[in-house]
Amino acid sequence: MSEINVLQTNHICKSFHDPVTVEILKDITFSINEGEFVAITGKSGCGKSTLLYILSTMDTDYEGELLIGQQGMRDRTAKQLARVRNEKIGFVFQFHYLLNEFTALENVMLPGLKLGLYPEAEIRQRAGERLKRLEIEKLADKKANQLSGGEKQRVAIARALINDPSIIMCDEPTGNLDKKNSLIVFNIFKQLAEEHQQTLLVVTHDEEFAHNTHRIIEMEDGRIIKQ
Repeated sequence: MSEINVLQTNHICKSFHDPVTVEILKDITFSINEGEFVAITGKSGCGKSTLLYILSTMDTDYEGELLIGQQGMRDRTAKQLARVRNEKIGFVFQFHYLLNEFTALENVMLPGLKLGLYPEAEIRQRAGERLKRLEIEKLADKKANQLSGGEKQRVAIARALINDPSIIMCDEPTGNLDKKNSLIVFNIFKQLAEEHQQTLLVVTHDEEFAHNTHRIIEMEDGRIIKQ
């Protein structure tokens, strides 16, 4: 694990005003270094998903400071933030959001095509390499609707890796999986962090999953109570 800072929050606060003001996040400060595998845990309603939405640059209505790759995210245009998301952040959700009419390989290619840094042939090759890294290259030509739940989630992880993001952010990535497939996904994440220096931030209810990561950030009532 290196000391290169990938993500930093300084005193992030968030309130909803509807019609009364409700404080959702209170003074959130932490940092994540390259190659760290970090879990955010806490009871439902403690602010985990709201925080992830801010960290992913999707929500810009907050107080405090968010830095990704040591660059501030304040006062950026929607277009600039979309570029940051495409270049710097890979996403893995509870639901895989694969396009059924596309093959596994084509689904993995999509963020690469959107970013447009490489020619299509090279993006295709890179997508194949990501599938191979996750040991699912045999699924490349299968349509998404022909895959099992565990296979879909592995394809979604390969898709998150296509642009070599600084950080992969995950929201309950094992929430829809059985124990066997949850373990497969966990082992993939651990390998990515420890062998490829991939930084991972995972919001999870799965205590066993969280306890095997490098570090837990525990939240309660909108605050960090342990990290």
